Amino acid sequence: MPRTPQENERIRQLAKENIMNAAMELFITQGYHATSISSIAEHAGISKGLLYNYFKGKEELLATMVNKRVREMVDVMEQARSLKAPAEQLKHIIVGAIDNVYQNPEVFRFYLHLQTQPEADQELIKYSRFLIEENTKQFEFQCKIFEELGVANARKRSLYFSSTLQGIMLMISTYSQQFPIEEIKKQIVEEFCG
Repeated sequence: MPRTPQENERIRQLAKENIMNAAMELFITQGYHATSISSIAEHAGISKGLLYNYFKGKEELLATMVNKRVREMVDVMEQARSLKAPAEQLKHIIVGAIDNVYQNPEVFRFYLHLQTQPEADQELIKYSRFLIEENTKQFEFQCKIFEELGVANARKRSLYFSSTLQGIMLMISTYSQQFPIEEIKKQIVEEFCG
């Protein structure tokens, strides 16, 4: 019995996920520039030709990964927006960010590294800028949340909040096994939402 178009698409998406996961592992351990398409294909357990069936090259693969990451960030923001109370919106952002980093510390470090590329790296700087633009949108949304909470200087409070949350995320990604996740989540929620 032949496969349905839906089944073919599901198989295609699973293959792309496998390739992106393999690429992420290699980008994390070897760096983007040192990772070849051949090594990604080998790590994914497929031929280089089959990889090219899904992605034109390493840069398109990275672009797809960055776009997926941005969609995840946007999804968290949209879910937060759907909540009525500003404190609940903020709590959703906190819990989502901390849980995501705890579950995927290496991925967080990879995207943080990508955001801090030197201007001279013409191949990666556009992805750095794209991630920074998305983070800026998130910051503006947080400013509105603090305004709705009635905070006197919402922008400054949002900056402090973002700095605190990013610092916590960096610490989790570095010391994930020794970090008291639940205690820290409770503390930051109390400080900013309570």
